Amino acid sequence: PNRAWTGFAVVLTAMIMNLLDSTIVNVAAPSIQRDLGMSSSALVWIAAAYTLAIAVGLMTGGRLGDKFGRKRMLMIGLTGFVVASAACAFAWSPSSLIAARVVQGLSAAMLTPQAFGLIRDLFPPARMNKAFAALGPVIGLSTVAGPIVAGLLLKANLFGTDWRALFLINLPLGAFALIVGARVLPSRPAGHGQVGLDLLGAALLAAVAFLLVFPLVDGRTLGWPAWIFGVLAAAVPLLVLFVVHQRRRLRAGRTPLVEFSVLRKRSYVSGVVFVLVFFASVVGFSLTTGLFLQIGLGFTPIHASLLLAAMAVGAFIGSGVGAWAATAVGRPILHVGLIIMAVGTLVLYLSLHAVHQTVGAFTLIPGLLVFGIGMGMIFVPLFSIIMGEVGDHEVGSASGLLESSQQLGASLGVAVLATLFFSTLSSSLAAGHGGGPHPATAVPGSLLAAERTLLITLVMIAVAFALGWLLPRRARQMH
Repeated sequence: PNRAWTGFAVVLTAMIMNLLDSTIVNVAAPSIQRDLGMSSSALVWIAAAYTLAIAVGLMTGGRLGDKFGRKRMLMIGLTGFVVASAACAFAWSPSSLIAARVVQGLSAAMLTPQAFGLIRDLFPPARMNKAFAALGPVIGLSTVAGPIVAGLLLKANLFGTDWRALFLINLPLGAFALIVGARVLPSRPAGHGQVGLDLLGAALLAAVAFLLVFPLVDGRTLGWPAWIFGVLAAAVPLLVLFVVHQRRRLRAGRTPLVEFSVLRKRSYVSGVVFVLVFFASVVGFSLTTGLFLQIGLGFTPIHASLLLAAMAVGAFIGSGVGAWAATAVGRPILHVGLIIMAVGTLVLYLSLHAVHQTVGAFTLIPGLLVFGIGMGMIFVPLFSIIMGEVGDHEVGSASGLLESSQQLGASLGVAVLATLFFSTLSSSLAAGHGGGPHPATAVPGSLLAAERTLLITLVMIAVAFALGWLLPRRARQMH
């Protein structure tokens, strides 16, 4: 039993490292921008590159675990993650940091799919529920603590490392997971030739995702030339080529990257789109709020992180309701959560619209807290509800596609909302509507930028609300 719980701690460490690094830019972005002299589009790429790399690597990462063994792939993923974190910490230019973030994301995509399988390998059925019961609160608490830890590290500025400490902290965590994991994690026979890898399919999917995100991030900086819309349109034929390739593999009796039978279920396809839109609104909202607080209002990192923690605390509260409602209520809990998110967004919009100069905690915390409660109510039951009508033989492919859609949605949300924020801010400053940021004093241009991103967030929530009616009414009982 002690060995099992030690192995569980290793798996949790890997998951928490991934979770922290997916949100770290929300607090550290302005410090990184000042230090490396980044453009606004390069700043957006620091967040988008990580989630995009995870999105395109997750499904292949799961198959690699099946083929070569979960422990082996977790250890390789952890090694890559630690090395990439060191590269991020010692990055000397925007391009070197973005490249390291891509490697970090690909490594996370390799280790993340192994977590749940390893927990099942560590515990007998009688004790597995205890492990999964402990999983939720630990991840929830790490979400709450994430912005605060980031703010504290930036404020401490240990050895003059500033924002680099946020990546350096992964080195001792990763070393613990690697050393202890090598001793206690169970090794299971690998599938080897029984599991097919579709590397061409993964490459095509990566190209489609990049062609969708690149124009949204760099279009404004480049002045929206005609060719940028051609890049966006090129995603369509490549997606068709991906579908043709998948069908050919299926006819040849080889394992496709996506099980096409799930795409014939309207409820599941609606769920994929729901996940794209929902996570675009959540992640885009979180990043642009962090940018608004620091770049727009001039708040310190610790001040901004404490305010962002209000949203994480709300999510932690809401997740308790969502855990109960997954089976007791089913699909309606998603609509309740979305309505609460919309109310939080509207409260924040009206609060910002009502002020002229000073923006304080009481202006921001109520809306952020309410938004977080609604978000948390959706997080826990979402995947099990979407999977409600998926057959047993389709679960692996369907869940992998959902997780990839989650990360792609995060990339698209960051690209759309951050681009809108910087575009509005630049236009407003150029027109002479705002001066330089000053602590606790709202720049009119940044207020306008924040209000516009909040309105687009409301539109995204409304789209998710409409899609929610197409999802299965009841959650799937996962075993």
